[in-house]
Amino acid sequence: MNSPENAVICSAKGCRAAAVWVLAWNNPKLHTPDRRKTWLACDEHREHLSNFLALRGFLKDVVALEEWEERGAP
Repeated sequence: MNSPENAVICSAKGCRAAAVWVLAWNNPKLHTPDRRKTWLACDEHREHLSNFLALRGFLKDVVALEEWEERGAP
């Protein structure tokens, strides 16, 4: 688990809350199909960030941060 000094924070602008979700995405105009970029989200911003990516056709997966780390995902 992350300690306070290396805690991950939400990617929403101005948010300093601890992230609990990983939003995996890909911009098909820029990235190969297997490439995954990630945004981190707190509970409050998960839906907003997911919708932003989904509207553009970029969102590929939403996974709990703990599960993402257990998978050893990049």
